[in-house]
Amino acid sequence: MSSEPEWRVATLGLGGNLGDPRKAMAAALQALDQRADCVVKAVSRLYRTPPWGKTDQAWFFNACAAVGTTLEPEALLDTCLDIERSMKRVRDERWGPRTLDIDVLTYEGVAQAETRLELPHPRMTDRGFVLKPLADIAADMPVRGRTVSDWLRGADVTGIEVADGDMTWWRAKS
Repeated sequence: MSSEPEWRVATLGLGGNLGDPRKAMAAALQALDQRADCVVKAVSRLYRTPPWGKTDQAWFFNACAAVGTTLEPEALLDTCLDIERSMKRVRDERWGPRTLDIDVLTYEGVAQAETRLELPHPRMTDRGFVLKPLADIAADMPVRGRTVSDWLRGADVTGIEVADGDMTWWRAKS
């Protein structure tokens, strides 16, 4: 007797500042949405954010998405990394410029401190560029005992601005 795979909701953070990051993020979300084991449930507004960590680089575009998936957390991570590679992501320096970055932020029902994939993402609650778009789609989601909106109230959001308020910005325009 085969059992149906269980669908869980994961949240992803997306960003980039090289080439056309908006187009790369849209293509990544479309690629996920076209898979049989993933469905994009919600996408935040698109934000323009100042560089963080390494500040002598171009501004970023950032967004978050909620994705329903039957993939296990590590398999979802591998899928995201495959999409990054297909879009020519190169990992030269930490917090450096990139065409596309996809982070698995949370995975429904999973808290783990694995070296390869820590869930929830270990630094997500310190980053306004993650919390602001995440609050668009999951403001009441608990992360480490507090809601996303509560974490956001204490986050540095200096310079973060809405680049596109249409939450369908990522869909292919016909």
